[in-house]
Amino acid sequence: MKNVALGCLLSALVALVATPAAAQQLKLPAASPAAKVMQEVGVTEISIEYSSPGVKGRKVWGDLVPFDKAWRTGANLASKITFSRDVTFGGKPVPAGTYTIVTLPSQKGWKMMLNKELALWASPIPYDPAKDVVTVDATTAEIPLRERLVFVFSNTTEDSTSLDMEWEKLRVSVPIKVDTAAHAKAAIQSASEGSARMHASMARYVADSTKDYAAALKHADASVAIQSNWFNQWIRADILARMGNYAEARKAAQISWNLGEKDKGFFFRDQVAKALAEWKNKK
Repeated sequence: MKNVALGCLLSALVALVATPAAAQQLKLPAASPAAKVMQEVGVTEISIEYSSPGVKGRKVWGDLVPFDKAWRTGANLASKITFSRDVTFGGKPVPAGTYTIVTLPSQKGWKMMLNKELALWASPIPYDPAKDVVTVDATTAEIPLRERLVFVFSNTTEDSTSLDMEWEKLRVSVPIKVDTAAHAKAAIQSASEGSARMHASMARYVADSTKDYAAALKHADASVAIQSNWFNQWIRADILARMGNYAEARKAAQISWNLGEKDKGFFFRDQVAKALAEWKNKK
């Protein structure tokens, strides 16, 4: 009876391990655990996803990681870096996007490449130097023993940071710079344009739907105050004309025409030209 009971128990355990649910619940430590790191530089986000191998008593440089041979800069798949905005990487321009990090370890000096192929080392996709976006020189420094490979950002300011890969007793670094002032200016400009469009749209809606021209004019004035363009000047001119103030309407329409002449998207050209002609002698 004991042998029968033991046999049933073993059968049950084997069946449990074999089920997909049990397999999904089984979580064991990875040999090279996944890792992520993110740094904000000014208004630019830079993030890295990688797998972190350990030294485990092995000789790393020139052995586990051969010299003068392209390396995935981590374990498993190639490490990936993502820039939310354009940057300069090692002094070379790199567009916003995601790239794989490839390094060329050498006793003569390291190089680091960013490659457009995101599935590198995922068989059967090999590393192709022709897909490198940039190749830059990296600096190296000796550090205290670090068992697991890590990526860190150091010396971060509003305009720059250093990307450091550290493993065993070596640090490999590449400087990254961003044009925070230009990015901030573009963000302010975009916000201003959005706010101007919002007030212009509200002015047009109020004028057409409620006929409350005084309220509509306030929105048109607010739009122009934020950023004067042919569109909000035309809306303002139209509202003023509806209010019977043709003198001011002509002025706004003329500004709209002058600005519109410089814009290929001046789709109210005919309406503005017609209004200027019709309002010419109106008081």
